[in-house]
Amino acid sequence: MGLYKISLCLLCVLGLVIVGDHVAYAQDSPTDYVNAHNAARSQVGVPNIVWDNAVAAFAQNYANQRKGDCKLVHSGGDGKYGENLAGSTGNLSGKDAVQLWVNEKSKYNYNSNSCVGGECLHYTQVVWRNSLRLGCAKVRCNNGGTFIGCNYAPPGNYIGQRPY
Repeated sequence: MGLYKISLCLLCVLGLVIVGDHVAYAQDSPTDYVNAHNAARSQVGVPNIVWDNAVAAFAQNYANQRKGDCKLVHSGGDGKYGENLAGSTGNLSGKDAVQLWVNEKSKYNYNSNSCVGGECLHYTQVVWRNSLRLGCAKVRCNNGGTFIGCNYAPPGNYIGQRPY
């Protein structure tokens, strides 16, 4: 009977590890990325963004290229996509990456259409009214870090234009 209890307890612990691992990667679905973007977009009255598999394939292809070094180096978007990147030394969820970009809102001054006191161009890409399609990807890098990239079509952040 004692061995049965130990085996059952071991299964419980293994189950928690598996569930815990699954939870660590939660908030990385297309719906999670889209919802996080649309929450910010609705605050400024721009249309919702939708998931686009072709844009996501571009994002995934580029994220796979960064797996070896995890460097936050922009892809260039082939000229047809805008891009936001995020990374961490450990795990980072897609939802949290979008929140990092949205947190730049406080640095965006609508009246001057400029960043004041820090970076804001990730935020303005998130809410760019003409960017209507989204694709994002996440990879865990060889060094244990996380690389997340979201691409936007059509791209935003044109000099002299307001995001909304």
